[in-house]
Amino acid sequence: QLQIVESGGGLVQSGGSLRLSCATSGFTLEYYTIHWFRQAPGKEREGVSCMRISDGRTKYTESVKGRFTMARINGRNTVYLQMNSLKPEDTAVYYCNLRATYDGMAYWGKGTLVTVSL
Repeated sequence: QLQIVESGGGLVQSGGSLRLSCATSGFTLEYYTIHWFRQAPGKEREGVSCMRISDGRTKYTESVKGRFTMARINGRNTVYLQMNSLKPEDTAVYYCNLRATYDGMAYWGKGTLVTVSL
């Protein structure tokens, strides 16, 4: 059974840190790119970062560069998003998305809420 479960969200003060986890099961991650998206209230969903599991390459949207880092511990089925120096504008529901490199099929988790207070 294919599963994607995000966790680690919560309430944090501006300048604080959170680590989000994307736990997967049923996937061979080497065949996927892993994306983090976020959707703030009243706004469209936007891509935050992505990692190509096959070679570990990562990309980040400009607004989080230098503050967010994606990582995967070798061989494990969980991908992390370390978020430092959080800002109120980072407040959003964060979603993990897996996209198959061979056919483009995409799979979504249900999201985890991050709230950054002033």
